[in-house]
Amino acid sequence: MTLNDEMFYGLILALASFLTSMALTPFYTHFAYKYKFWKKQKQTTVDGKSLPIMTKLHAHKFKHVFPTMAGLVGVLSVTIITWAFNLDRGQTWLPLVGFLGGALVGVIDDIINIFGSGRGAAGLRGPVKFLLISLVGLLLGWFFAVKLGWTGIQVPFVGNFTIGVVWMILIFAFAVVATSNAVNISDGLDGLSGGLAMISYGAFGVISLFQGNVLLFGFCMTVVGWLLSYIWFNVPPARFMMGDTGSFALGAGLGVVAMMTNAFLLLPIIGLPFVIEAGSSLLQLTSKKLFHHKIFISAPLHHHLEAKGWGEAKIVMRFWIIAGVCAIVGIFVAATGGVL
Repeated sequence: MTLNDEMFYGLILALASFLTSMALTPFYTHFAYKYKFWKKQKQTTVDGKSLPIMTKLHAHKFKHVFPTMAGLVGVLSVTIITWAFNLDRGQTWLPLVGFLGGALVGVIDDIINIFGSGRGAAGLRGPVKFLLISLVGLLLGWFFAVKLGWTGIQVPFVGNFTIGVVWMILIFAFAVVATSNAVNISDGLDGLSGGLAMISYGAFGVISLFQGNVLLFGFCMTVVGWLLSYIWFNVPPARFMMGDTGSFALGAGLGVVAMMTNAFLLLPIIGLPFVIEAGSSLLQLTSKKLFHHKIFISAPLHHHLEAKGWGEAKIVMRFWIIAGVCAIVGIFVAATGGVL
């Protein structure tokens, strides 16, 4: 295929995913209201402390029923389109399984949040989620290193270094775990994580296209198509939340795509907003544990900006702009640093 044909192929998959998601969303909405997929407001931090600031900031969202687990729409759309038109052992099997593996962890968490009661209603405990997503990362890393034979990592402007099977499995698992948690942490404002993920998948899609990985490019565009549909319904005020089902699926899939493009070291550049969001939460938790002092009014960073008086739409759109700039820089580094 020519470059024009390859681009057309990916854009057709994006359009198919968008239309499929738009068609499935009314069915999700029907079942979400029928079976009461109501999101319970988070009341405590990971260390068990109360969240009075965030509770106050988002109290208006929980005055009425607010469905969650809308990530199911994306899981179905991406799976249907990839399975029907774009499934390949070498390029798309692994990111699809990573996407589904992350979604499975998220579904369990969302179900507990929706239907649980008492202290357990917040969902899976942090260590349990970490363990489950780590298992997903390790299994996928084993397939990547052993079955697909990837044992080298590309360092931009330097070259490719062979690191061996064990290190490759560990790095792969780290990419999946870190990205899953970062996307999940960023899922706190209407349209924020969806827009950031769409831009990141688009950037890695461009890298895949110019590497000649046409089917992987198609997978990235399939995810972009779903996210376009999701953002249509999720711009402020949001109709629903993707929940951990969507955020863990997006994060795990993005980590896999970064490894499949041999662009692991570009992930912190292209996904810089995710790094900042996760880093601000980690800094806040560490400072509170060690120094009994908060760095931010509320963490992650988007909640701090809310508490400072920034409007929700202003925060989201400025994060999207930053993500777009980071995507451009990441593609530039890929093009000039020997990744393409």
